Amino acid sequence: MPDAADDILVRLAVARRDFHLEVDLTLPGQGTTAVFGPSGGGKSTLLRAIAGLEPDAEGTLHVAGQTWQDERERLPAHQRATGVVFQHTALLPHLSVDANLRYGWRRTGSPAHVLDAWIQRLDLAPLLARRPDTLSGGERQRVALARALVTQPRWLLLDEPLSALDANRRAEILPYIEAIRRDAGIPVLYVTHSVEEVARLADHLVLLEGGRVTVAGPALDVLNRSDLPMALRDDAGVVMEARVEETDAHGLLTLHTPAGRLHAHGMANASPHASRHATGTRMRVRVQARDVSLALSRHEDSSLLNVLPATLVELAELPGGQVQARLDASGAPLLARISHRSVERLKLSPGMALWAQVKAVALLV
Repeated sequence: MPDAADDILVRLAVARRDFHLEVDLTLPGQGTTAVFGPSGGGKSTLLRAIAGLEPDAEGTLHVAGQTWQDERERLPAHQRATGVVFQHTALLPHLSVDANLRYGWRRTGSPAHVLDAWIQRLDLAPLLARRPDTLSGGERQRVALARALVTQPRWLLLDEPLSALDANRRAEILPYIEAIRRDAGIPVLYVTHSVEEVARLADHLVLLEGGRVTVAGPALDVLNRSDLPMALRDDAGVVMEARVEETDAHGLLTLHTPAGRLHAHGMANASPHASRHATGTRMRVRVQARDVSLALSRHEDSSLLNVLPATLVELAELPGGQVQARLDASGAPLLARISHRSVERLKLSPGMALWAQVKAVALLV
């Protein structure tokens, strides 16, 4: 268990004419804390206040035993040991990738091996001689991540770093951010409005709306709560820890999960981080409610590879004639979104034993 001395205390307020941010959080000093919520909810304002970039921010900020801000003192942004990466990378356009990295590295006096390590981990060696305007969006974001990390920050702050990228570029860079989460050895604050990114990266989750924290806690606990607005979104689902048991020649993964054995397809695009699908690797799998169908008996004459025994816990009415079924699959939560007609046709009621079915190609890993 992390020591309480590693905790991060955030009690900050920012008052504007039409918006007021006020948070009171104790965050773990390890792992990745994701701040999730709708646009305009205060996510980026909170990150900027932590970084010292909001001059009107008032309150207290203690990071791993060090005071960055309180009623007596306030460290300016350049004295807060943060590495900050925004949606737009703001690389220096007249410098090469190598010079961009060395610019901040020299100022902090970090050892040379730190610079070399992050160039290797983020696969930047082939890009060092190039200038930012010749790079793809994903390449620029990798350079921005390395630029922040070579300064050896005590806290890495990422403000929607993937939101400006298309789906292919996001898929390309997510494994690198997972590697940072695993290898950097520092806490990460990750602002996003993407459930996929939260599911892949977050250890701790803060839901922020209207400048206020609505829920905060361990990421999987929050993601899998059926009483929160997230459970009503079109992409609602559950997230489970999984372990890779095997991978076949076509990229089909066999996963051990709390709900039972599941089959899923790995990333279609091979990457330097394809080892994340090696046997024994731990990962997360997200099962969206709209991809789960229900049956009264198990069918063997079907293309569906994932068929799990489950007990129906609750039925909740949704708009548009839909119903959300909350299930217990061997002790693991599961959601299924079905039509009201299906409920009537199958005569579903809480307590019934059912089979939950989901396509392998629909699972998100």
